[in-house]
Amino acid sequence: MVDENRRSPAAAVFDALGSDYEKAFASSEAHRASLAWLRKRLPPGSRVLDVGSGTGRPTAATLAAAGHRVLGVDVSPVMVEIASRQVPDAEFRCGDIRELPLEEGSFDAICLYFALLQMSRAEQSDLLRRLTRLLRPDGLLALATVPLDVEGFHGVFMGQDVRITSFDAQGVTGMVRDAGLTVLSENSVMFTPTHPDARPEPQLFLHCRREGTAQAT
Repeated sequence: MVDENRRSPAAAVFDALGSDYEKAFASSEAHRASLAWLRKRLPPGSRVLDVGSGTGRPTAATLAAAGHRVLGVDVSPVMVEIASRQVPDAEFRCGDIRELPLEEGSFDAICLYFALLQMSRAEQSDLLRRLTRLLRPDGLLALATVPLDVEGFHGVFMGQDVRITSFDAQGVTGMVRDAGLTVLSENSVMFTPTHPDARPEPQLFLHCRREGTAQAT
């Protein structure tokens, strides 16, 4: 159960958006390409953590269909309910990823698609360090964000009031490296969500490996 008095701003936004969020981003070729990158490199039956799992599509659905063991975590109970219904082969939990007790070194890969933007810069950095510890040696992390140099920016996202904090592209890659990850590849795109209130936005996709391991081929 979620205590309504402690519900985060992100939970309120995504409770309101529900399935509209999935529809708005369904045409993202860059997201599908990122998942293909990950699938190509994951051993069969890998354990994958999907942070900010939303409706479960496309991330959890794609990876579960490939035979991987997926745990999705999201602060929005509405999203978790939708994801559990749409992707029954994955496990979903409602909660703050920063507070869930998860064993270090227990995941082969972590997906972090657009889940940082409503956290402060310090919170984003702290979370990246924690996620790195959750990865096994050689573990992979796929990250996507909107690379803008903004802090506490108030705006409207698909009709919802939001307060956004992010880094520019160089700052994002620096944060990832400071967390102990090696950037293996990156892809910068412009994408317009399919929604009447959406605007074109820059997106940065990074594919990373926990440091101290062999380079990807």
